[in-house]
Amino acid sequence: MKSFLKNIKLHYNIKDYRFSLVILVTILSIIGVFMVRSARPDLTGRQMMGVVLGLAAMLIISLIDYKWVLGLYWPLYGLNLIMLIAVPIFGTEANGAKRWLNLGFTQFQPSDLTKILMILFFARFLMDRKEKINRPMTLLQAVALILPSLILIYEQPNLSTTICIAALFCALIFLGGLTYRYIVPVIAVIVPAVIILLAIAVQPNQPFLEDYQQKRILAWLDPEEYADDGAYQQLNSVMAIGSGQLSGKGYNNDETTSVKNGNFVSEPQTDFIFAIIGEELGFVGCCVVIFLLLLIVIDCILIGLKAKDTGGRIICGGVASLIGIQSFINIGVATMVLPNTGLSLPFVSYGLTSLVCFFMGIGFVLNVGLQPNKYQ
Repeated sequence: MKSFLKNIKLHYNIKDYRFSLVILVTILSIIGVFMVRSARPDLTGRQMMGVVLGLAAMLIISLIDYKWVLGLYWPLYGLNLIMLIAVPIFGTEANGAKRWLNLGFTQFQPSDLTKILMILFFARFLMDRKEKINRPMTLLQAVALILPSLILIYEQPNLSTTICIAALFCALIFLGGLTYRYIVPVIAVIVPAVIILLAIAVQPNQPFLEDYQQKRILAWLDPEEYADDGAYQQLNSVMAIGSGQLSGKGYNNDETTSVKNGNFVSEPQTDFIFAIIGEELGFVGCCVVIFLLLLIVIDCILIGLKAKDTGGRIICGGVASLIGIQSFINIGVATMVLPNTGLSLPFVSYGLTSLVCFFMGIGFVLNVGLQPNKYQ
């Protein structure tokens, strides 16, 4: 143990440890524990355990040289595919989807870990090809490498995570140094393509989406028509957030008019945790949570700007992008800006796998921060 600590002191300077980032994720996680307790008191213990395990994982990973981890990028890629392939074979089914592996003591969702593993894999992949990133062959290789994960996750089915990882992949490619010569034409193609796909998706007998996925899009486009069915959860979520007004109805209140107490929102501890925050803590509470998430994203970016290599910058930018993308989707669903889908709010929503994986991502960012470029 003494030799281990001595080795850490030789390689790292405690002054470079980003305690501000640790404090931010800890505060947000504590808020998450309280909100999960309000939404589902029986899950409080597991959420607290998730925070403790996450903090421990973050601390350990923050002391492991990220360059050594990036050297294992192909084994990490293989591990990711093995886990995703195992899901349809050995996975546990719930609500018509196979997304979890039963480990006996808990259920594990591999797609959550995929997000972190893909950040690490492409950090090394793009770092090794930073001079070739704008070559069509390099971009085609990158797309070919992300496709198996996207397909396996989509088939679970898990469209929301597929979209999240696809967006994360685009962010990683941009962080790798993709020029605007490619970005502008891609955007010019993607925007009309999304509009066309949406138009096709709402048609009867369309081939792309499951019935429930199509209903969610239709409910988002015409909530009044689906007020008693597809749009029910989101309309109640918006009502809950609005009823909180400026300062909320009070934490864990027992008001009979509460949307939460009336069980009008399903999964309030995960997908719709932001609705509980809005109802009980009001506009002020919502702003505090969003502000903390924003500060975490900014802190990750600032650490990345001082990274000593491309791999470190991509890790920091990738974790920042993941937190930003997933937060936007979760809050967008709760406020009906986006169609209903199932993604957790980082560090706040209930979910052991998701919580620990986000802490792991922060751990890698902290290690990048421990090895800054002293000449910047």
